[in-house]
Amino acid sequence: MICCILYVFLQISLTGAAESGIVGGREAKPHSRPYMVSVQYRGVHSCGGILIQRDFVLTAAHCKNETWGSCTVVLGAHDITKKERTQQRIEVDEYFAHPGFTGNLNNDIMLLKLKKNATLNKYVRTIGLPKKNGETPANIKCAVAGWGLTRANGSRSNVLKEATEKMQFSTECKHIWQKHFNSGHMICTKFTRRDGGVCQGDSGGPLICNTKPQGITAFTLAEDCNNPQYPHVYTKVSSFIPWIKQTMEEQE
Repeated sequence: MICCILYVFLQISLTGAAESGIVGGREAKPHSRPYMVSVQYRGVHSCGGILIQRDFVLTAAHCKNETWGSCTVVLGAHDITKKERTQQRIEVDEYFAHPGFTGNLNNDIMLLKLKKNATLNKYVRTIGLPKKNGETPANIKCAVAGWGLTRANGSRSNVLKEATEKMQFSTECKHIWQKHFNSGHMICTKFTRRDGGVCQGDSGGPLICNTKPQGITAFTLAEDCNNPQYPHVYTKVSSFIPWIKQTMEEQE
């Protein structure tokens, strides 16, 4: 997905700001995921996100890059290189990165307050959040989606792509990622090279399990994001429900 190229250490790459895409996977049915958001700087896709309220988008904190100029979200898109009649382009008014995010892997979650409300229709819809501190069982099939890289270090797809990944046991994630994995605030998935999944740069994109966004794409193995020996890691949305709700309520 996004080819962030923010390297946390030799083997980990935050999937954050530059391009975004699904390695392998398949093209999504146009507008079948109306909650999907393309977060753009200077008209270039940078991160994924999801519309959780008419005026709020949820994404990853490391997607913030004010040095690139103003940020715009594109809603209702399938092909982000075209000006589709279904698209809505809205400027971001304020950034609300989690106060515990310091540029590392923890608390990598952010809310974007839009300058105006999105118009909801069959192409643009909000998605409901999971329950506070809810758990998703291991081996449940989940979906990931995004625009961009179709293979590691490869070319970018202009249309929304999707792939399937399975929830992994937290103990296995901790065993592999060790101190970099926080089971209280993170979840991870397993996948196959055939099915593919997220890659560097899919920051902010959702992990959808049982119709709910259980995760926000956080980090992968930098050298080979499609290496099934290294689970993909996501910020655990259910752990941040109180913060999300409080932040949005304070802006009403």
